[in-house]
Amino acid sequence: MNGTMNEVAPIDPWLLEKLVCPVTRTPLRWDAARGALVSDAAGLAFPVRDGVPVLVVREAWAF
Repeated sequence: MNGTMNEVAPIDPWLLEKLVCPVTRTPLRWDAARGALVSDAAGLAFPVRDGVPVLVVREAWAF
């Protein structure tokens, strides 16, 4: 991974299309700079650990 904004998410693209924010139920987007799935609606970034999205609010950080 090279750290650019167009970097591919470390999770399956099919799964990424299905994931939603657990707070707002809006789509998530991959943010390579943060290394996380981002909910713009909630202002939260959810980590991806070993290719597994961690969609637990207490594990997310605000941006």
